[in-house]
Amino acid sequence: MDKAAPHRTDDGIYEPAFVKGVFDRCSGTYISMSWFFSAGFTERWRRQCVEALPLSSRQSVEGYDLMAGTGEVWPHLFRRHPGITRVTAVDISSGMHQLALKRLHRDRSHRISFVEDDVLRSDLPPGSCDFIVSTFGLKTFNPDQHRALAEVIARTLRPGGAFSLIEASDPRGWWLRPLYLFHLKVLLPLVERTLLRGAQDFAMIGTYTSNFGDARSFADMLRAQGLEVRFQRYFFGCATGVSGRKPEAAKADR
Repeated sequence: MDKAAPHRTDDGIYEPAFVKGVFDRCSGTYISMSWFFSAGFTERWRRQCVEALPLSSRQSVEGYDLMAGTGEVWPHLFRRHPGITRVTAVDISSGMHQLALKRLHRDRSHRISFVEDDVLRSDLPPGSCDFIVSTFGLKTFNPDQHRALAEVIARTLRPGGAFSLIEASDPRGWWLRPLYLFHLKVLLPLVERTLLRGAQDFAMIGTYTSNFGDARSFADMLRAQGLEVRFQRYFFGCATGVSGRKPEAAKADR
């Protein structure tokens, strides 16, 4: 792994170039490290994110996987919704997508396309998808970027389209929260520095997660865009998610 870039201030860690560098460098170990440090919960949460997606049973649907990473949500999507004809993966990290196709999805590559771009600056056409999913990408945005993302979701969904996003979160109020935060902020960086020769990229997940909090504020931002939104907590709030639909007809005041 290349030498990690120096950590920035909280503002700097949300710059697209910084985020891309972090995930390009840690892409080679991302799948194994995320599974190990979450004790397999990341896979469970991806499945639950897809289960929360209120997608209709139409035979042919297409959608976006935003901040798609290694594409580990795709098997759950295709298994639960076999009518999906196309998933367009949008991610700023080419390294993560290359890993996805190499290790996981060769047999599905004809149904997957990739856009290497900052989703907030991408040219995704209005009304161009039936669904949107995203797993563990929300934390890499600050609140202003979350507002912009809510606008992207509302704009690109077709009327009646569905969405579901999930993110690791700070389980405030849970009696084991101190242990959880110790795991994220102390144990994870220590193991990464020891096993990965001083790398600090994967440890950024702890910083992003703590700063993110949970998805409540993002749920409000989606509602402000006229979307029907459900907020949900998973495993005592260690992950939170938002899901819902774009109304079939625009509200009269929009």
